[in-house]
Amino acid sequence: MTERQEPAGEPRTVLERALGIVTDVKAGEGITAVILTLNVFLLLTAYYVIKPVREGLILAMAGGAQYKSYLSAAIAVSLLVVVPLYGRAADRLAKDKLVVFVTLFFASHLVVFYALSKSPLEAKLGVAFFVWVGIFNMMLVAQFWSFANDLYTEEQGKRLFALVGIGASAGSALGAYVAKLFAKTIGTYQLMLVSAVILGASAALTAVAARRESSRRASLVDPAERGQKPIAMEKERESGTFALVLRHKYLLLIGIFSVLFTLVNTNGEYMLSALVSEASKEASAAATAADASLDAKKFAQDYGTAFYGEFFVFVNVGVLVLQTFFVSRIVKFGGLRIAFFILPVIAFCDAAAVALLPVLAVLRIGKVAENATDYSVNNTVRNMLWLPTTTEMKYKAKQAVDTFFVRMGDVGSAVLVGVFARGLGWPVRNFAIMNLVFVGIWLFVAQRIVRENARLGGGKV
Repeated sequence: MTERQEPAGEPRTVLERALGIVTDVKAGEGITAVILTLNVFLLLTAYYVIKPVREGLILAMAGGAQYKSYLSAAIAVSLLVVVPLYGRAADRLAKDKLVVFVTLFFASHLVVFYALSKSPLEAKLGVAFFVWVGIFNMMLVAQFWSFANDLYTEEQGKRLFALVGIGASAGSALGAYVAKLFAKTIGTYQLMLVSAVILGASAALTAVAARRESSRRASLVDPAERGQKPIAMEKERESGTFALVLRHKYLLLIGIFSVLFTLVNTNGEYMLSALVSEASKEASAAATAADASLDAKKFAQDYGTAFYGEFFVFVNVGVLVLQTFFVSRIVKFGGLRIAFFILPVIAFCDAAAVALLPVLAVLRIGKVAENATDYSVNNTVRNMLWLPTTTEMKYKAKQAVDTFFVRMGDVGSAVLVGVFARGLGWPVRNFAIMNLVFVGIWLFVAQRIVRENARLGGGKV
């Protein structure tokens, strides 16, 4: 598939000119770009509608909070089985049909869970649903970006992914709002059906986008026609998902990067939680000392809720501003050699600041900047990494990397917290120093990835 050239004399539509506020949209690209943006908007809306359902069900169970600590490992083990099965399906189905089928397959599960809520199994549903959501959100989001990578050429992806990413940010916000708005009116389990309907609409948009852009599908093209050096494709159709990652240096580097950035981020979330917990106890103690009639536990809970409410507002506003006005311009003028290093540099500065001064006010600023950059710049750029790869890699290897490798970063952090925080009583400062080491390795891996990406893409980054 060769890059789509804008026909001589064909003017851009009003829509395409309007989208120029985000990125450069060429003639003929506007409608498909909007369809993909709406598609991922619906996908993330569906996920954030049921994410609070997952939390509510697991925490309502006796010992539910403790279960959560162990279920990340259960999700990782489940992915070792589910991801290879996905790879086999990818070998047998046309890629657009694969995306539609898997989306509807997961939507049908929500109907099954709703039916089970009316049975005697309802009391035990929390654990199964928690694990299922952990698989669902990682696989469907990874699959969407595989589809987008397959649909667009490398040049188009570098321009248009920033626009598509706005849909993900907006969908996350709307889904959380819908869950809050309707949880007490229609009920927790009914939200599963709402999410299932939204997923059905997402699947329909996938089919529409595939029909519009069928001539661009990477699965029909020799990668050399894109002006890039193709990764060897021998026996890739017969290769398993994890085997593809382990066989190719570029893919393995992306896998290692995914573990590292997740590990650093999850360690940071632990540090933030620890400092918020400490601050809430101090505030509660001060408040109850002044007014003995106050409920100390409720005061501490309200303090934490208020903190995270404000924290997420700042993060979400930061994501929206960065995704709308900065991401495409950073990629356009700085390329991958700049965009890919923004998050690790921020994470390094954040960890260094907390190592020097481990207080909540310092970490709050750093984590707002870190999370906003992760959900905008890093999310867009790490999906761009797959543009110069083959179709099989986009669907099979990307599933392994974006699910299992990312989840292993969470598991690694949980192990570190269990051993060093709970076991040895390490303070937050020690975890900040640990993150400095991990970010140093991350920067080294990122440099290798950028070099390999340039080689695969004909030297352009």
